[in-house]
Amino acid sequence: MAEQETAARPDFISRLEAAVSRCQNPTVLGLDPKLEYLPASLLQKARADCASPEEAVETALFEFNRSLIDAVKDIIPCVKPQLAYYELYGLPGLKALERTIKYARQQGLLVIADGKRNDIGSTSAAYARAWLDQWDADALTVNAYLGQDGIKPFIETAGAEGKGLFMLVRTSNPSAADLQDLQLADGRRLYEAVADLLNQWSDMLPRAQSGYNLLGAVVGATWPQQARQLRLRLPRAYILVPGYGAQGATAQDCMASFDRQGRGALVNASRSLMLAYRRDPAFEGKDEALAEACRAEAMRMRSSLQAALENHCG
Repeated sequence: MAEQETAARPDFISRLEAAVSRCQNPTVLGLDPKLEYLPASLLQKARADCASPEEAVETALFEFNRSLIDAVKDIIPCVKPQLAYYELYGLPGLKALERTIKYARQQGLLVIADGKRNDIGSTSAAYARAWLDQWDADALTVNAYLGQDGIKPFIETAGAEGKGLFMLVRTSNPSAADLQDLQLADGRRLYEAVADLLNQWSDMLPRAQSGYNLLGAVVGATWPQQARQLRLRLPRAYILVPGYGAQGATAQDCMASFDRQGRGALVNASRSLMLAYRRDPAFEGKDEALAEACRAEAMRMRSSLQAALENHCG
C-alpha cells in the first residue's frame, strides 16, 4: 500500500467505530459460503453462463456473496469472510474471495479476513503482508499460541498499514475449555494469561482516537461469564464476538463483551444471515428470497442488539 494512502486514512478502529455509528449496528456479516448453501437457481445460472466448472464455482460463490452484501450494505458495517471456505475450492474459491473483498470495500464495508493465522518470524511476516497488504483486508484474526515471536510481525504490519488484528482469547466452540480453561501455577486460566499477553503486546501498537487498541480479542458469546471477566481484563481491546445465532448465543449473551457505553464489541453472524432464506418459514426456502430474507434477519438482529444495548447501558 502506498505510504501516502496509509498516512491519509484513519486507523481501523476509528473507521470501524464510524461505520458502526453510521449503521447503528455492531454487527459483522460472516461470509462463509459452501456450494450446498447456495440457491439452486444461482448455481444453475452460473453453470449455464460459464465456460468451465471452475469459472462456475468462482462466479456462483461471488454472486452469492454479492447478493448478501447488497442486501445489508446500508445496515451492516463490516463483513468477515472465513478464508477456509474459499481455500476449499482452490483457485476458483480464492478468485471469488478476491472479488468479494474488492466488492465489499467498494460498497463501503470494512473487511475482516478470518484466517486465524500464526507462525514465527519471516513466515508470520509473510502472512501479515499477504492479508493486510496484498489482499488489503482491513483486519485479520490471529492465533497467539506461538507467543510473541508469532504475533510481533502481525503487529508491525498492522501498525504500518493502520490495520486491525483480532487475537483468539476465548473461542465460542464447545471444546474451547479443553485448553483454554487449564489452570496455570499462578492460578490464572490459560485464556486469562492470553488476555494479559494481549494487553502487553498491544502497547506495541498506537491507540485509536477512541482509546481502543488496534489489537483486539476474539471472545465467544457462548461463554458470557468468561466474557464479562475478559471485558474488565481487556478494557482497551475491541472484541470480536462469534457465537450469535446458529451457535446458540443471544443478543443478551453478547452484551458481556460491550463496555458500559455500549461500545467496544462487534457481533458476528454467519449462517443465521446467509441461510435465512431457508430457515425463516416466511420465505418458504425460495431461492429468490436470498437477499430479502438476509436483510429481514439482519434488521431483526440489529433491533435485538439495540434493545439489549439500551438495557445494558441503562
